Order: sequence, then C-alpha cells, then structure tokens
Amino acid sequence: MVRLGRVWEGLQRMAWKRVVLEIGMGTDIRGGDSTKAAVRALRDALWHNSLGIAELVGQSSDDMRVDVTIGVPRPESVDHAAVLAVLPHGTGTVTVVEGGLAIPREGQPDPTLIAHAAAIVHLDLPEVAHGR
Repeated sequence: MVRLGRVWEGLQRMAWKRVVLEIGMGTDIRGGDSTKAAVRALRDALWHNSLGIAELVGQSSDDMRVDVTIGVPRPESVDHAAVLAVLPHGTGTVTVVEGGLAIPREGQPDPTLIAHAAAIVHLDLPEVAHGR
C-alpha cells in the first residue's frame, strides 16, 4: 500500500490572493453615459501605476485575475464588455452596483455622471502554512 502523504510532501497548495487594490473615478460631463464614465473610472484606477508584482513572484502579468467593481447611478446601463476591454493584462470580471453620482444639468436632459471603480488584482500564490 502506497502512502499518499509522501506523494504530496514538498508540494505547495496554491490559492488566489489579493495583492493590489486600485481605485479610480471617471465622468461623462455632458452625455449621461454610464459606460463612458465607468471606462474612464477604470482607466483612472489602472493608468497611474505599473505593476511589476507578477514578475517578482515568477509569473506573467497575464496570470493576474482582476475583479472590477463599478459604482454608477444606473448599473443596468453599463456595457460590461467595454469595461473589461480596458484591462491591459490578465483576465477579469465586472460587477456593477448602484453608486456614483448623477448631477442634474439645468435645462439639459442628461446629467453629469460620476462613476467609481475598484480593481482588485489577484495572483495564484502558494498558501502560507500557519503554525508550522
């Protein structure tokens, strides 16, 4: 009988770990377009940095998983694919929730929209054994 425990010795369990949180804000000043504001918010969150963390742990930037949350006044009006298209690396998911701000414009049908974005970057990293 083979002891399976020995087979697993030296192997590390992997788990998706949150490594970065990026936040941003975007607007559509005149059009009231939630998708445009959401895309600008995600770009604001991502374009102010250069993440080298993946390479530091022996992975590629394309190994990242990015969970994006967008807050806008009309969540149902956001094109999820357009928001995901902003990601330069990795794979992602988009969740849109009620939030942001709609500012009425006097005499105009469309408000100025403000969207907020949170991008949480995960990498598949070895689990740390606690208490050993």
